Amino acid sequence: MNIHSIETVLRTGPFEDALRTAIAARGLSLERLQRRLADRGARVGIATLSGWQNGTRRPERPTSLRAISVLEEVLELPLGSLMVLLGPPRPRGPGAGLPPGSRAYRHLWSLATNLEALLGDLGTTAADKLHVATQYESVWIDRNRCATRREAFLVLGAHRDGVDRYLAIVWADPGADVDLLELRAMENCRVGRVRRDHSAGLMAAELLFDLTLRSGQTYPVRYEVIDRAGAECRDFQRAFRFPAGQYVLQVRFDAAALPVRCVRYATRDVASALAEEAELMLTGHHFVHVNVAPVPPGVVGIRWDWD
Repeated sequence: MNIHSIETVLRTGPFEDALRTAIAARGLSLERLQRRLADRGARVGIATLSGWQNGTRRPERPTSLRAISVLEEVLELPLGSLMVLLGPPRPRGPGAGLPPGSRAYRHLWSLATNLEALLGDLGTTAADKLHVATQYESVWIDRNRCATRREAFLVLGAHRDGVDRYLAIVWADPGADVDLLELRAMENCRVGRVRRDHSAGLMAAELLFDLTLRSGQTYPVRYEVIDRAGAECRDFQRAFRFPAGQYVLQVRFDAAALPVRCVRYATRDVASALAEEAELMLTGHHFVHVNVAPVPPGVVGIRWDWD
């Protein structure tokens, strides 16, 4: 890591990236860094240092802010260069800093605990910083009744500073092997870390941007999921934690395997009855779609019957 990289990230932030870059540039392990801080009278736990550099924790207490000044000294950084990246203290409470009406994962998925464990393993707060301004999603069903390909184009909006990735969440069809699902980046992003929960049939993958967004900025990405599991598909849905601008879902069927009935649905959460349900007409081009705008937090989907 060269001095120019440090200067750039100290100028652009966010705080966690600047701290992580500075630690790497000095070649310090967190254990050695902790000892050097302690030698100067600043006692900070290794877990806390890790949280600061990963963005899962934020120094706000007076003792933590004093430790930041010592960190600048230990890491040989200009005085106040890390402190200024912290900005004002974050609002408190479970919904602080989130768009009005935001929902927790547990309100949207019955297997929310599995999802939260995967996101915790990734160690990123990106999922709390982005909402969907616009999303167009297509699902292709083949002659064997399998959803072999899914493609999504999203315009993402940042409602918090310091986000440089989107977390794509993919659920496998019932009975499918999640290892046979592959996520591919198509436009304006690249695939980062991928985590899978085989018992839940769940995959979470990072789509990395080439810049860091601040609150109010938008960013478009396109990705696809290739599914080689060969499991029958009868339903596709998308859950929204935050209000969204528009969501379009299209399901296209092979001419050799057309459903007998298709239904659109929406619900606020996993515990609620369906707030909306209506039959969809299959077109001569063998597809159905839904177009929702604006999108309240909750679940939107299409299900179909084969027989």
